[in-house]
Amino acid sequence: MRVAAIILAGGEGSRLTVLSEHRAKPSVPFAGKYRIIDFTISNCINSQIFDVAVLTQYRPHSLNEHIGIGKPWDLDRNQGGIRLLQPYRARGEQGWYEGTADAVYQNLDYLENRDAEGALILSGDHIYKMDYRKMIAFHHQKGADLTVAVMNVPLEETDRFGIMTTNKNGRVLEFHEKPKNRDKGTLASMGIYLFNTDVLIQRLQELHPQYHDLDFGKHVIPAMIGEDKVYAYQFDGYWVDVGTIDAYWRTSMELCEPDHPLDLWDARWQIRTRSQERPPVKTSVSGRVTRSLVSNGCIIQGTAYRSVLSPGVVISPGAVVRESVIMNDAIVGPGAVLTRVVVDKQVVIGAGARLGGEGADAIPNDEMPDKLNTGITVVGKGAYIPDNVHIGRNVLIDADVAEDVFEGHKNIPDGASVHRSGVHFPASSPETQSAEEASA
Repeated sequence: MRVAAIILAGGEGSRLTVLSEHRAKPSVPFAGKYRIIDFTISNCINSQIFDVAVLTQYRPHSLNEHIGIGKPWDLDRNQGGIRLLQPYRARGEQGWYEGTADAVYQNLDYLENRDAEGALILSGDHIYKMDYRKMIAFHHQKGADLTVAVMNVPLEETDRFGIMTTNKNGRVLEFHEKPKNRDKGTLASMGIYLFNTDVLIQRLQELHPQYHDLDFGKHVIPAMIGEDKVYAYQFDGYWVDVGTIDAYWRTSMELCEPDHPLDLWDARWQIRTRSQERPPVKTSVSGRVTRSLVSNGCIIQGTAYRSVLSPGVVISPGAVVRESVIMNDAIVGPGAVLTRVVVDKQVVIGAGARLGGEGADAIPNDEMPDKLNTGITVVGKGAYIPDNVHIGRNVLIDADVAEDVFEGHKNIPDGASVHRSGVHFPASSPETQSAEEASA
């Protein structure tokens, strides 16, 4: 069965806060040297699928630059290869993608020209290894029109997924998109769909006039269960959605463990990426690294414990980085201490600065309580943190924040936000209360 893959990579990923402010979520750096989308593309190549399209939309420049013509994944070829497809304005119905299935619908001409019996629809923002050939064989064996990859999730998390019920042969009987009641089972859709191409085209053409925001989970799958042969393919490997700051940080920390199931060193299933030429890692006499991922070009003169360091990171003498993610070319100044912090690219952290901390008693971020509430502090790309500033937990620091923003603010409390225009203190902080008293 010849299969063409379509990777949906246009998501804004707003739950990653400043990490996705200037890039699409699939383009966010992960595990030191990789981007999130590298895992999905590498799965395609390792599964011998060389006909791949990436559908982009939100801030695609970083993703376009990273993928290029696909050479790192051996996709710079005449037959098959990789194509980047963006929404465009034209006569008729073309426009911004309104839903996952709408994105595919607007590129049906691409799919119709692939000469592929199967269409494998994938998400570009999940971390996992999967041999799609096994799912394709299952699909063929069952004579399915649609096969959905599923896995069991904890009962308390079922409201985050599409939940399916099946018969003993794996045929899907019911599908509930993010059910509020936890009585529908724990078999969750992974957002991986294998369609017979002709069936997919027909169903999208039938449903699109009814739903401008056509979505696979909300519209297409429920409509197909009654009319077509829909099967669930159970996946038992490692899979995670790193779509929140907490999930991103937690997954990064887990990678530092020696027995983590996502083996990045497996020569039989390589995760490929676009890499810059960088010198080897350099450590000094005082440099100490424990249970960490350290990428090429790093200079370690201080201490790193259970942390992920991307290419070109500098940890200066006396600096301590604990349980943190530090992205490309960031500099941690002498004597600075970082604990449970996610630092984007090209950030400078001044000497003696302290960021983050431990404990579960921190107040949530005042502006984003639903996104920053587990104690993780996030620093946006290109920010400059002055010497000796103390920054608490659940703090959000915008990209490109300049040193002068911190003037008069040497202590940034838990739950605050630092914007390019100034510092926003939480309502419970002494700074806010003092300002209110003065105005009264």
